[in-house]
Amino acid sequence: QVQLVESGGGLVQAGGSLRLSCVASTSISSINTMEWYRQAPGKQRELVATITSGGSTNYVDSVKGRFTISRDNAKNMVYLQMNNLKPEDTAVYYCRATVVVGAARHYWGQGTQVTVAS
Repeated sequence: QVQLVESGGGLVQAGGSLRLSCVASTSISSINTMEWYRQAPGKQRELVATITSGGSTNYVDSVKGRFTISRDNAKNMVYLQMNNLKPEDTAVYYCRATVVVGAARHYWGQGTQVTVAS
């Protein structure tokens, strides 16, 4: 079982920055993939960024060049640095961990609200 807690959300003006944090209850070095998702009102949850245990990253096109995902294995933390925020980035942001031991198991945090004012 992996418990995840997100923090760092808030209200920011367009063009501003926020850094989201996700702390895991277990060593993230044992977690295959850490991801950030977001869900805007009335929309489906969307994968925003991925980082593997090897450090490879991937982003949805709409955030490339603006968002950066990183991990600190020593602190069991994953971060999402968000720069040049836009109103369309407004959503609840969720951290997800995937552990593959035979089958893949996914664990979610409770989410943190990000609101970007125009």
